[in-house]
Amino acid sequence: MIHNIGAILLLLFYFNFGVSGQVEYAGVNLAGAEFGGNNLPGNYNQHYTYPTRSEVDYFTGKGMNIFRLPFKWERLQHSANEKFNTAELGRLDQFIVYTTSKKAFVILDPHNYARYYGKIIGSDELPVSAFEDFWQKLASHYKDNPFVIFGLMNEPYGMETELWLSDANAAIGAIRSTGAKNLILVPGNAYTGAHSWTSTWYGTPNGTAMLDIVDPGDNYAFEVHQYLDDNSSGTSATCVGPTIGSTRLKNFTNWLRTNDKRGFLGEFGCSTDEKCLAALDDMLEYIDKNADVWLGWAYWAAGPWWGEYMFTIEPKNGTDRPQLAVLIKHIGADSGANSFHPEKVEGFVLCQNYPNPFNASTQIEFDLPVSADVELLVYNTLGGHVTCLEDNYLSSGRHYITWNGRNTSGENVTSGIYLLSLRYGENNSIFQKMVLVR
Repeated sequence: MIHNIGAILLLLFYFNFGVSGQVEYAGVNLAGAEFGGNNLPGNYNQHYTYPTRSEVDYFTGKGMNIFRLPFKWERLQHSANEKFNTAELGRLDQFIVYTTSKKAFVILDPHNYARYYGKIIGSDELPVSAFEDFWQKLASHYKDNPFVIFGLMNEPYGMETELWLSDANAAIGAIRSTGAKNLILVPGNAYTGAHSWTSTWYGTPNGTAMLDIVDPGDNYAFEVHQYLDDNSSGTSATCVGPTIGSTRLKNFTNWLRTNDKRGFLGEFGCSTDEKCLAALDDMLEYIDKNADVWLGWAYWAAGPWWGEYMFTIEPKNGTDRPQLAVLIKHIGADSGANSFHPEKVEGFVLCQNYPNPFNASTQIEFDLPVSADVELLVYNTLGGHVTCLEDNYLSSGRHYITWNGRNTSGENVTSGIYLLSLRYGENNSIFQKMVLVR
């Protein structure tokens, strides 16, 4: 997590360099693989399906760069602790290989509500070791793909918050035991509602218990869900009001900032009602304004089997759904100025460094459409020069540079936000922000 860096520093960064406040990740849940929960494991393309390549192409074409992929644990692992089912793992692989080849991220989301065949994780009927085994196997399989994000579980509920905390820490430990450095998304109890993060009706508040999450890799964020109807369940086409989204996120946002944590909005959605579209816009605008603690969001939902589901943004006969226009507004697709996408100027591309945030080192990629004199420079938030990573005439194509978090004198720099600048030609520059965590 980012320690000793407050909102003032981030505002200075924006003031000095004009970087957009939009979040790093913006995308959609592509549902289908979690369908047919009453038929487990079930039959592929009868009880459940997987999203298609054309859907990935459609949404990446709209500027989205992340997909949350819900699936059922029971289909991947038919019995606890056994080997993964080869056919199901192959379906996961097909989606992930294609999607991440397009430089889009995939959140693996076991859509099980902290249960396996209906048994609560960590109960007498299902020891937590089964959950550890599942995540150790899954992390081992995908740990070398930096575009894969591990979402521990969809919407735990109906259990003590302390039990879910213990389950989550066990899974995180299992993931890190494989050497995986991937980002982990940790939900809370009570369907991980943002609006109820500090409530007590379900027992110990998430806002209290989740402070005891332990990640040896220190690369995690808290995933929350938030809907706009009267009880935040996402079961009604009617929204409370045009500002209900920002209102329901404020308490959780303040908790993130107070405790130096990061958040991700893993589910939210609305109907095409005008009040709901206004509330959707309001909620995403609020997240944009608080991008120092929000990593991003994934809308609920799209996918090949939704039909006329009230929240769907699956295109109909090639036509965009009304909600998509609001989402595009907040991913910068109209302006081409996404802060989380590669910045493009005349074919020169500076990709977002990975990992980000980073600790010991980070990899930087950039594309040159033609051979050119290039400088790759790092600045601090006050505009001070930190180091020069490259100063040469380079051939066209993709180039890779590693920064080890040191300045020109070889000294380790402190935790903070840094600006990466790719200079080429005469007075042309592209920028990306980087976060170093010591």
